[in-house]
This record gives sequence, C-alpha cells and structure tokens, in this order.
Amino acid sequence: MENGNNHRVYEDIEAEGHLIDSNILSRMMSGIVELDGEYEVLSFQIGRGNENPSTMTMRVFGRDGSHLTEMLRMLHGLGVVPAHPGNVSVEPAPADGVFPEGFYSTTNLETQVRIDGAWYPVWGTEMDLGICVDTEAHRAWGVPISQVRKGDAIAVGQVGIRVMSQERLREKEEFEFMNSTASSEKPKGQIIRQAAALLREVRESNQAIIAVVGPAVVHTGAAEHLKRLVRAGYINVLFGGNAVATHDIESALYGTSLGIDMATGVSVPGGHEHHLRAINRIRACGGIRQAVEQGVLTDGLMHSLVETNTPYILAGSIRDDGPLPDVITDTMKAQEAMRPWCQKAGACLMMSTMLHSIATGNLLPAAVTTVCVDINPAVVTKLSDRGSFQTIGIITDVGLFLKLLADELNC
Repeated sequence: MENGNNHRVYEDIEAEGHLIDSNILSRMMSGIVELDGEYEVLSFQIGRGNENPSTMTMRVFGRDGSHLTEMLRMLHGLGVVPAHPGNVSVEPAPADGVFPEGFYSTTNLETQVRIDGAWYPVWGTEMDLGICVDTEAHRAWGVPISQVRKGDAIAVGQVGIRVMSQERLREKEEFEFMNSTASSEKPKGQIIRQAAALLREVRESNQAIIAVVGPAVVHTGAAEHLKRLVRAGYINVLFGGNAVATHDIESALYGTSLGIDMATGVSVPGGHEHHLRAINRIRACGGIRQAVEQGVLTDGLMHSLVETNTPYILAGSIRDDGPLPDVITDTMKAQEAMRPWCQKAGACLMMSTMLHSIATGNLLPAAVTTVCVDINPAVVTKLSDRGSFQTIGIITDVGLFLKLLADELNC
C-alpha cells in the first residue's frame, strides 16, 4: 500500500504471543531500524498475566516495494503476518528435483498455510524445505528439493504463510539453563541435573531421544557411560559416522582406540592397524548385527545397541576407511533415514561431533531441546546458535559429562 503524502509504501502487520518477555517485540523494532525502515504501532494490548499473550498491530514503512518486502521477510521469520492475509499461492514444480522460482523456503519453526480462509499446519517442518500444498484436502507438508516431483503444487512467495515464533519457555526455574550462552564457567552439576530431568520428561512423554555421537566418545572412554544410558532406555536412536562405530568395535576387539591402549593410554605396537582390522572383521561377518549374532562382537557401545534393539544410523563421508557395512554412503539416503527420527524427537544430545550435529540440527524442528557438549568452545557456540530458546551448550569433557549424566539418572 502507498502513502500518498510522501510516496512511501507501507503494510499493516499483526503479531501475537509473549511479545515482550520473549524479546520478539524488540527484535521486530530493531530489525526494522537496522534495515533503515520505519514503523508505527497502531494498537498494542499487553497480556494480563504470564500465560496471556499480547497482540499488536503495526504499520511498517518502506522506501519502495522491494525495501518493504525485505523488511516483511525479516518480520515473517518472527511470526508476524499481514493484517489482511490472503490464501497461500502455489505453482507447479517444473521438473523432478526443481522448485518453481519464488518458492517459499522453510525455517525450523512451526509453520502454517492459509487455505480457503483458514490456517492449516505444515507437517514435517525443518530448515530449507519447500512446502507442498494440497488445496482440496487442506493439507501441506515440507518437501526436500531432492524429493519434489514435476507438477507438485509448491508454495511461492510469503502470502498465506506464517511461522510460530519460538518463545521463551514459561517454566523459567526448571529450564532456565536452556536460555544461556555456552560457557566453561557455568555450574556443571546444576546443568547436568536439569538435563537429566529433561530426559526423564521426554522419555515419559514417549518422544524420542537422539544421541549424535562422535569418535571422541570412544577415545575418552565415555562409551561405557553412553552404554548405561542406552540400556536404561534413555537413548532411542544413535546418529554417527563410520568413525565412532569403528573405534568402538576396535576397542571391543583389541582394547585400543586409534591404536592407544584404553587401559594405560600408551600407544600399542602395530595399533595404528587395529581400526582397519576391526572393519575387516565386521565386513567378514556381513555387518555389526551379524557380528554380534555370530559371537564375534561381544562388548562395546555398538554391541549394546544391537542387544537392546536400539536403532543406529551411520552416515558416511569421503574420508571413511572401509567403511563398515552398516554405513550409509549415499548422503541423501542417510538424510532420509535420519529425518523421521528428527520429526518425533523431544530431545537431542550432540556430543563431540560438529559436522554430524550440524546436519542433525538442520533436520530438527526448533521446538526440540538440544544439549551440545564439546571441549572446544567454538564448536559448542556454533552448535548452540540455532535460533531456539530450548538449547544449551556445555563446554566440558564428554567423558565427564556422560558419567555424571548416567549417575544422575541412576543408570
């Protein structure tokens, strides 16, 4: 809409929720100013209590249409919608694996689309998807670009699409630790107690708990404590790569990890070959489960996963030796295997593996609580910065963290 007095264009927008204590209002205002725009608050009703949402109508002014669109795109990510929204617009995918130009790219926040004047949820929300819409059935779902098929009706533009901005958890005392930046000086005991309480709650709610695990869990001797969590039912699926499984099996077969004796910490003569010999033994059996069934693999984290029927997804990389037969070497297939678990997760432990954790984070809805553990502060900061209030970074040795967590859970 154009303002006839000074030829600026404007759009009226609405926002609803805990706008003040979740910093949504300040982010809206500062975002407009940073983009060199202007705003006018037309109405603002503050919720009467902690559980009551606030509502606001604001007019946003831009220099021209493209400037206004830029600001509206920023505000859209905060859950803002036009005051007079239209229905979602769709266009057919021009070919398999190709979205139409102007397609809407999703975030990891809960998203809705407007069909025939009513709002409907978008199922399977995660980052960087398109939205496939069935207007007759009033259904919408997220679709990766690799899975879109020619003719699929894909949402374009931003009209008729709204996201539900992530708000600060109301249980401030119980989950206060989740709204904090990563620091090596935070009290580990308190954090671990609260993390344990979270895992209990997620397990009781029948949501999945994902463990994303790097080989450092084995190198530090922490696999023994992770086994405790697995056997107690606090891990529903393990995500990792060839390395974590290989070195766990190496430890079980040869007592070493990367050729270092797990008991003494001393390099073993010829130990640098152990990981490859471990891979060879498992390949000869046909896989990890077959090695357990044949009595070749009798201990270790992977053995515990097989014994407890806990699923594991091992995603390969270009640097892998072997790899183990269980490793999914097609990255798109590995992503497809991980995606259903991410959609039903209630919590995710990311431990000493930056790349697998980043990949998992991109698949997780924003509402999933993540606990990121690494000795490297830069890794923790990167993993924690997912735009969610429900995340925590813990800078500590993963072995210490897992031992204390398993002890707190009485595993």
